Order: sequence, then structure tokens, then C-alpha cells
Amino acid sequence: MVPHSRTESARWAAFRSWYGYSAFYCTPGEEGAHEKGGVEHEGGRFRRKHLVPPPVVESLAELNERLAAIDAAEDARHVHGRPTSIGFDFEQERHLLRPLPADEYDTGIDLTPVVHRNGRVTVRQCYYSVPARFIGTKVRVKLKANEVWVFEGRSVIARHPRLTRRYTYHDILDHYLEILLVRPGAFAGAAALAQARAEGSFTRTHEAFWAAAKKRAGDREGTRMLIEVLLLHRQLPADAVVAGMATVLKVGSVSTDLVAIEARQAMENQEPEEVGGEADTGGGHDRQANDTGHDHEATGAKVISLHARRLPPDLRTSLPDMSKYDRLLKPVTTHATTKGTSA
Repeated sequence: MVPHSRTESARWAAFRSWYGYSAFYCTPGEEGAHEKGGVEHEGGRFRRKHLVPPPVVESLAELNERLAAIDAAEDARHVHGRPTSIGFDFEQERHLLRPLPADEYDTGIDLTPVVHRNGRVTVRQCYYSVPARFIGTKVRVKLKANEVWVFEGRSVIARHPRLTRRYTYHDILDHYLEILLVRPGAFAGAAALAQARAEGSFTRTHEAFWAAAKKRAGDREGTRMLIEVLLLHRQLPADAVVAGMATVLKVGSVSTDLVAIEARQAMENQEPEEVGGEADTGGGHDRQANDTGHDHEATGAKVISLHARRLPPDLRTSLPDMSKYDRLLKPVTTHATTKGTSA
């Protein structure tokens, strides 16, 4: 073998072709140790200074953020014997480099696992949830350095942070809502709910709404009401849905329809209109807001009417005159009818 030649893999050849550079390989073994001594020395220095002891992180994304902060601090470092910093020297040489391509190179690996009965796919001995409707089907997975993307055709149906420990799992609560809506008794003990709580996506407002719904309608129906609210996250921003739940709880209601209305109102960032009387939500829980005996004005919350929100104002000052159309109601007298009457 020629000392500076290598048999390149297809992925490596595609990577360097994408960025438009050629590769130069050092002599293997002790004979070529001097050819890359500076690179190995700098790698060892960085590891000893910043990665000893090894950092303890929760995810690869957290590790990358920490490394990015270290790199930014390294820009201010001065190499021994040089008056300028590393960052300053790089800026002076930046114009000598080729510009990066407009699109980033896709370094991910394509896999095609089958979705198991528990709604998860297995990727490199780790488990990731997908929407329940894909159970039993084969999906395409893009395994990236920091993330795992699951596709149906060209549409992304799930995104997860990449796990680093074998036999661990990452679930998303939204993927199981259709199943839990049919079996609400399994909601409280669901692993996806525990993970949502740990990650902060299932907030204290969700907990308060769930407790109020169970107190009003019982454990089973109250849990179903919460799941219906969680389904709103698919169409509305999370902050808007949380704000809608908070407003509805202030008026002593647990109506899912009112949550949807208030969430859209919060998303529009407009002051809701005050409408007297009961709020007509069109749902099965429209009377609950008034059964509690709470004074809406005392709590400061405002409930809007769906009817008033959807119908435009009537700009007519008076009804039109319809008298000229009355003649259409009278029988028409023809010539034959008149002659027969005269006879």
C-alpha cells in the first residue's frame, strides 16, 4: 500500500465532495507520527483542560452547548509567543477560505424499522415513540448525531433527542392521546405522562385543570376532558392553550370548548369581549361555568360568546319595503278567464 493512500468509504467520499476539498493522509504507524503531532497535541490539551473529569450531561445537545461555550472562550486565548488571540487570527484568514454550501450536508443514517405494539421503534438499541396510528407499519428513520427523525413519506411525524444509553426510551405524550382517550384509566400511569412532567411540557396548569375536571365530572370523564384539551396542542401554540386553561379555571369552569376559544383569543393577543348572560359554547359542558356560583367580574376573567364572535354586526338601519312584492301573491287574471266570467 502506498503510505499516503487510503480506501475511502462512500459516505466519506460524498462528504468531502459536498464541501469541495481533497483529503491528504498521513503515513500510518510510528513512521508518520511526526506528520500530525501538532493536531494530536492540541487535541490532548483541549481534553485535559476542559473534559477532565468527563462532563456529566443529560443529553448530547447539552454537551454540544457546553463545547460551544468552551470554543467561544478559546477564541480569546493567546498562543505562546503570539501577540494576537486565536479568534483575531482566524478573522484575518477567513476571507482566504471557501464559502460553505448553502445547504448543510446530511450526515444522518437512513433506517426502516417497524413500529411495535407499544407505539415505539427500536433504533440502535434505544426506543422512540411514534404516533399510535402507525403501529404495525414500517417507517423511515433518519438517525442524526443529536436527533432522531421519523418520517411518513416526506413528512416528519416525530422528532426525538438521540439517546446515548442502551435500552432507554423517549416518549412523547401526544403520540398516545388517541389510545388514552379510549382508555382514560391508563393515563395516570402512562410512562409518556411521567416523561412530560419531567420535561416540563405537562405544566401545573394542566395538573390544575385535570384536578378540577375530575372533581366536576369524575375520574374517567375528567381525564377525557383533559385529553381533549391536550389535543388542542396540535393546532394551537402551547402557551396559548395554557393561557386558555388558566382563564377558564378562573371562572370556575372546565369546559373544553371554552379552553379552545380562550386559547385562540390569547393567540390573537386581543382583549375578549364582555357579553352578558351565559356563554354558549355549543359543548356538553356549557352550563358548568354558571353552576359554580362564581362572579365572573369579581375574578377579573372574561368569557366571550361564540355567537357574538362569529356573526358580523348588522349595519342596516331599517328593514326594506316589501309591499311591491305583494302583487305576486294575487292570482293573475287572463283574457280567457274574463270572457268566461262575462258569459
